[in-house]
Amino acid sequence: MSVRLVKAPIEIVFSFAAADKEAYIREYQQLSESDDDPISQWLKIARAKGETSDTDPVLLNLMVELHRKVDALERFLKNEEPKRVSLASSAEIESIGFEHFKLSEELLQEGAEYYGRVMMPVHPKRDVAVFFTALDKSLAKITKMHERDEREWSVYLTARERVLIREAKEAKE
Repeated sequence: MSVRLVKAPIEIVFSFAAADKEAYIREYQQLSESDDDPISQWLKIARAKGETSDTDPVLLNLMVELHRKVDALERFLKNEEPKRVSLASSAEIESIGFEHFKLSEELLQEGAEYYGRVMMPVHPKRDVAVFFTALDKSLAKITKMHERDEREWSVYLTARERVLIREAKEAKE
């Protein structure tokens, strides 16, 4: 089986999916698009009503992100942390593909199903929940990911490919 992967320095925390399947499914749903923070919900409703049609989209997104930062600072000052389930293992992802990723170490059991969270280095930074199956000791196939996260994963993959192509061109010169 040939899988095309691109080097990508990101991290994942994960556990066997069978360890606490109900808790993992609940967290997966909480990290979904439908359970976004209140400002995102407000923005979706405002866009659906057409209330943002006269607004510059870039400026609106920046304002929303500033609001999120203020909320994050408030949570930090109040010592409130987002509730996440505890996951047993942590690893560095060496490279990614559209439906696969490869760990830098051999930590997986071939054929086993896992649940994990990937901290995506996109704007805004956030945890992406994934279910995946180990194809070998370090290669995994993503079996379940939210639609919005799939789009961001693909955008990140494409951006990494561009960086690597640019670096290869510069090395030849």
